[in-house]
Amino acid sequence: MENSKIINKIVAMQPELMSFAFKLTANQDSANDLVQDSILKALNNTQKFIRQENFKGWMYTIMRNLFINNYRRSVRELNFLDSNFTDYAQIQVAKDDDKFEETYDLKLLYRIINKLPDDTKQPFMMFVSGLKYKEIAEKMDLPIGTIKSRLHFARKKLQKDLRDFS
Repeated sequence: MENSKIINKIVAMQPELMSFAFKLTANQDSANDLVQDSILKALNNTQKFIRQENFKGWMYTIMRNLFINNYRRSVRELNFLDSNFTDYAQIQVAKDDDKFEETYDLKLLYRIINKLPDDTKQPFMMFVSGLKYKEIAEKMDLPIGTIKSRLHFARKKLQKDLRDFS
């Protein structure tokens, strides 16, 4: 399919892409970014589009994959559970008056998570960093059922301890 036809199809499909992106992200700005990234990826990969009859499916797949990859990246980057929360970082966050309560909440969250038993805390931290049950089980050399029960225990304990956490 030539480039001008693909561009016309993308432009015609933009409202549908926006609707799908909003369903994925539940945020207007994030949805706009996702639509933009999807369109750019589609334009950069027009040579890979073979089936002319399923253009809509191709676009939705691009968007869904971008969303999943962005989500996984954000989970990896979110290292708020990192035990190396340094004094310098605490001071930098505390400098901003609006961030004071967030710093306090973060410290409380660290304390509660660090109270988990090591055999429960380790798979929980791995799960939060984006690993799947099977990957955690392989890395810890444990049955997948054991990992699931430890994660269940960690969630229940955190729910109980964070009941009053706002």
